Amino acid sequence: MPRRHHATSARSGALAAVLVAGIVLISGAQPAEPPLDRASERWVRQVLKTLTLDQKVGQLLSSSFESNYLATDTAEFERLARLVQQYHVGGFAVFGGSEAAPSVLLNPAYSTVRLGRPLDAAAILNRLQALATVPLLNAADFEGGAGFRLAGATAFPRAMAFGAAADERLAYEAGRITAVESRALGIHVSFGPVVDVNNNARNPVINTRSFGEDPQKVGALGAAVVRGLRDGGALATLKHFPGHGDTDVDSHLGLPVIRHSRERLDQVELAPFRAGLAAGAHAVMIAHIELPALDPEPGTPATLSRAAVTGLLRGELGFDGLIYTDSMAMHAVARMLPPGPAAVRAVKAGNDVVLHSPDDVAAFEAVKAAIATGEIDAAQVDRSVERIVRTKARLGLHRSKLVSLDALPAVVGTRAHAAVADEVSRRSITLLKDEGDHVPLRAPREASVLCLSVLDYPSGWGIASPSRTFLPELRLRWPALTAVELSDRTTPGELELVRAMAPRFDAVVAAVFVRTASFSGRMDLAAPVARLLQDLGRASASRNTPFVAVLFGNPYVATFLPDLPALLLTYDFYDRAEASAVRALAGEAAITGRLPIALPGSFPVGHGLERAAVAPPPVPTKDARAQGIGDE
Repeated sequence: MPRRHHATSARSGALAAVLVAGIVLISGAQPAEPPLDRASERWVRQVLKTLTLDQKVGQLLSSSFESNYLATDTAEFERLARLVQQYHVGGFAVFGGSEAAPSVLLNPAYSTVRLGRPLDAAAILNRLQALATVPLLNAADFEGGAGFRLAGATAFPRAMAFGAAADERLAYEAGRITAVESRALGIHVSFGPVVDVNNNARNPVINTRSFGEDPQKVGALGAAVVRGLRDGGALATLKHFPGHGDTDVDSHLGLPVIRHSRERLDQVELAPFRAGLAAGAHAVMIAHIELPALDPEPGTPATLSRAAVTGLLRGELGFDGLIYTDSMAMHAVARMLPPGPAAVRAVKAGNDVVLHSPDDVAAFEAVKAAIATGEIDAAQVDRSVERIVRTKARLGLHRSKLVSLDALPAVVGTRAHAAVADEVSRRSITLLKDEGDHVPLRAPREASVLCLSVLDYPSGWGIASPSRTFLPELRLRWPALTAVELSDRTTPGELELVRAMAPRFDAVVAAVFVRTASFSGRMDLAAPVARLLQDLGRASASRNTPFVAVLFGNPYVATFLPDLPALLLTYDFYDRAEASAVRALAGEAAITGRLPIALPGSFPVGHGLERAAVAPPPVPTKDARAQGIGDE
């Protein structure tokens, strides 16, 4: 739908109202957890008294499903129903969607990933809840809002964008909105915020999922999200304990090792977790990382370490909420142990919930057998089950466990929620350098502009194609736009063609997309592509021709492009970030973001050049509207 500029003032007023409310809500101390009312306490006691061993074991397991449309009369729904009725699973983790793709050589560009659908997810959860004797406690990886997994729900920028915007009020409001949308979907636990301190430029899995590298600022923003989630009625989950920020191995692929001393862990990695716990986080997720300072047993991830889970988190930090494992399907654990023994070790370590086992039935049978033989302490299991059941009562699931599908569209993905996400995105844009004073881009409307859409690699972009918003938004402002896509699959001849044609344009804009995607192990541009950008940047500077690079995703890429004359960071991907970047580039929005991380050898924490807004947004012409130009 074309943008409606006349709605801007109304949306700004709504945003101001929610932020003022946020100021009041986050200024007071977090109240102590109130006791359950008598009816709820009676329900908890009755449930605990009647649970069989099978039902207790099931409560320790959280299975999963993808939120594709799923008819009741299908083998997949039958499988999920069996997990509820026969194995008594305590809840489900809701994923996005997927579709089949061929595994072929020479064309690896197919993607299997897509976002799920809110109504499909809620409908599946309602049907599963109806089958459950004990209400299900459902969770989702909503660290970037419900839109992080479900299309049409509100998607917030990556956490590092919040770090660049540096406003706890916005973090609070993002948490509250995420909770409100989650509960409307039938999801009660948000696997967020991420409170890892990203102080390793080569971290291939956390990166922009972290608020930054300053432990105190990470803790403050994480605590604000926790308060927002609580006030919105959902459970916050601090992750990835004891801290996944200083790693250079993706735990989806292998087992990272953090060799810091306990003193260093206390000062850096653990500080944000303490802040989140003080703010009232109800849950913590344990990371698949090895920390010899906590557990000297070689090859032992924190997930399976009693010293880390029970000794440190339960004992030293005094946490009595729910402890989730990270996904047990991740290679750091799955390649080490079969599903059954892995689940047993996770429970023995002190985890309350075994999440996303590769084989829920094998996990169930193994844990049940271990309790029967005494390998797992039955009293510990009872304590975990009581935590889980009490949490369900505190959420009111014993009174109402279904959600209204009719009411959902009025709550999920509203304009008021989008206004907050827009504000975070706008305020996060960071101008690192501008040697020729070309930002905002002063090229006249009739100028010829070359836009290079530069990808790390062309495969895996199933959720959104890079530049799908950036290009039409640029073309709306500079109609004489030529767009070229480059990646690691661009041939030397094609690179030379771009090199030869670039001097013919009045300005060059490079939109650079580099991911740190789970299971990929990649986080760089191809060397020939990076060299081309460097060469074009130097040549443009010598001619005093505007050349501006906008980095989407991994901000550390800036350290490998030192000769580019102008650099903007967004810390994010997809439509909202692309639209915000164009508005900043065109001078329609002020640039105020500050680096929440250091870029080694280039820029320190807190660096950022400021620019005032100098131009109104354009009004799309009739032809532009017909072509969809200017859509969001």
